[in-house]
Order: sequence, then C-alpha cells, then structure tokens
Amino acid sequence: MSHSYDVLIVGAGHGGAQAAIALRQRGFTGSIAMVGEEPEIPYERPPLSKDYLAGEKEFERILIRPASFWAEREVDILTGRRVVTVDAAAHRVVTEDGDSIGYGSLIWAAGGHARRLSCHGHDFAGVHWVRSRADVETMMGELATTTRVAVIGGGYIGLEAAAVLSKLGKQVTVLEALDRVLARVAGEALSRFYEDEHRAHGVDVRLGTMVESIEGADGRASGVRLADGEVVPCEMVIVGIGIVPAVEPLLAAGAEGGNGVAVDALCRTNLPDVFAIGDCAFHANDFADGASIRLESVQNANDMATTVARVLTGEEIPYHAVPWFWSNQYDLKLQTVGLSTGFDRAIVRGDMSARSFSVVYLRDGAVIALDCVNAVKDYVQGKALVVNATRADPALLADAGTPLKSLLEAA
Repeated sequence: MSHSYDVLIVGAGHGGAQAAIALRQRGFTGSIAMVGEEPEIPYERPPLSKDYLAGEKEFERILIRPASFWAEREVDILTGRRVVTVDAAAHRVVTEDGDSIGYGSLIWAAGGHARRLSCHGHDFAGVHWVRSRADVETMMGELATTTRVAVIGGGYIGLEAAAVLSKLGKQVTVLEALDRVLARVAGEALSRFYEDEHRAHGVDVRLGTMVESIEGADGRASGVRLADGEVVPCEMVIVGIGIVPAVEPLLAAGAEGGNGVAVDALCRTNLPDVFAIGDCAFHANDFADGASIRLESVQNANDMATTVARVLTGEEIPYHAVPWFWSNQYDLKLQTVGLSTGFDRAIVRGDMSARSFSVVYLRDGAVIALDCVNAVKDYVQGKALVVNATRADPALLADAGTPLKSLLEAA
C-alpha cells in the first residue's frame, strides 16, 4: 500500500499532536497524517508517573484531544505503526509492516524509548519502565501481588513513581548511582530536600549505589543485587535511567546527529524538508548559554512544533522559548523555569522546612533558573527574570517578602 501526505508527522506524542494542531490553527489546508507506534491516539505523558499510575485519572482524561477533534480537522492518525526507513531523496518513509508513505514535509517527533538495563535479569517479568500507557497498565496489573518495589534511578520519573507507590502502601527503595537524587537537573539544596521528603514518607533512599544485576526465579524478578553484594528484595523493579532518542532511521538516512538529531533554529535537519522536534531534537538553546542540548519536556516539544508549523505556513521565527518543567511528588508541586546547568550560585528563597520555597540559580550574577516548590507566585514572576537574565541583589532574591517582579522593575 502506498499513499502520500503534504505533511507527515512521525510520533503521536505532545510534539506531534501540537504540530498538527498548530498547522490547522494557522490555516494550513494540505493533508496531514500522524504515525504513532502505540495503539492510542495522542495522550499526555506526564500523568503516567503521577495520577494515572495512582489510579486517580481515567485514560480519557489524559487524551490531548478527543478522537472527534482529529476527525473534524482531517488529521489522519495511523496508530500502531513504527517507521523504520526514511528515504530523504524520494520523500518517503517505510513502516515496520512494509507500508510506504510519501510526504511533502516530514516532522520527526518520535521522542525516545526508555533506556533499559543491560545487566543480567534486565528482561525478567516484574522489571518495568514508565514511558507509555501500556507500561503503566502492566505495572498496575501487578500491584496487587507487590509489597516491595525497587526504583533504579533518582530522577523525576523514579521519584514520582516512588511517591505514588509509597502512597499506595508499598515498601519502596530508591537506588541512585550518584551522590544525590536529581543530580543532573537541580542544585544540592533541592536534592537534599527531596531525599528528606521521601525518607519521611518511608522510602529507603540509597545514594552512590550501583546495580550489579536483577535476581529472580522462573524468569521473574525477586530482588536487585548491588555492587557490594547486597540483594534488595522486591517483587517489582522500576527503571528510570533516562531515554534513548528514537532517531535511528533519520541517522541512517544521512541526518546529522548522534545524541538525537541535529536541527537549526527553525528545527530543520540537514535532510531536505525534514524537521525534528521535542525530546529527540539536538539544538542550540539560548537558555543553555548557547550550548547544544536535547530537552526532554512538554514545553520544548510544543514550542518546537509551533516553530515548524510557522515555517510551513510562511513565517520563519527562530525557536527561542524559556524552558519549563514540573514534577508532582506527594503534596509538593515543583515548578522549574530556565536551565540551572552551569550555575555558580544558588540562593534559597523562603523556608524549606515550611515546604514552600524557591531556589534561584545565578551565573555571573544573572538569574538563569528557578526551582519553585509550592511557590507558584515565584514561578510566575521568576520567568521574566530568567528571560531577561536579570541581575539582582542576592539579599533581595533571598527575601521571600520581596516580590520577584519588583526586582525586574528595579533592574
């Protein structure tokens, strides 16, 4: 079977969905199709490790749009299909089942796959990751026979899952290889705060801990063996050690990249009429001091999608969007704006013991990021400080009684 679309979007997550939405909003009348690996129409990923895992939200409530929305806008969604080959010269892709699909423009929004363990036992039953609805539903189906859970990786996904499972009454152990949780994304003050919070909720947080293998019997996990020989007994293992960007077909087609696929300021790859957006797009980011990075966030996926939709409707505006993220753990809402990587000073604003505070990150005296815990006002007002790289008196930044917006006006 062979067919063709004016715009073909590979990936039916946040970026892919937003690309289709933005194209139609901007009056694009050509044919659009989205190809997704999963059987579902586009849905939100962040709730998977939060309220969906907790059983607090039905699947229909995390759909990005209902099925009728896509039908009304004449966006074809080809579910359960994986693109394995891109022929850039012929403007054509081939799916795993041999279907050939032509395109005028290709938007690669395939995201990534959960990074797997490579040690013995990595493929045992009871070993899970949190990337798709199917992943989480498999986990949920095993909860009734699970009392102990080992979480490998102390990043956001691992900690969010630990918080949910702890609330569900499970005995949870978090195993982090580095000397603190959230080490790649936050300063030490925030890491220590979250370690304390998890421990206060009964989670056994272990730092500097290397995993040797998954132990088990009859193909099912029964524990995690650590490098020092200790075995942490468990019926469920959750692996949260990052993602591998899904870009192999593009790289094989000649796209530049490695850690993702390289794109310019308009999200164009070096292949003709091929764009890449979201988790898999390796791009120079203004808020990372110009360094090239991959950014795994809904914000980045959506804003890059809008950038491409503009290009395809005749408006070339380089991607320039302040990064933001969020994480829900217990009754703590963490909101982050900016990228703290490379900070040389961190100022705690407010009272950490009151569980409402912010950490303001500076580089060369300028505000580059804020981590706001149960401090929505700081998050809302702090965004402008990051966008403007505001230089402010550290004493005023540290004073929770001084509104952040007043510092912008003073600057």
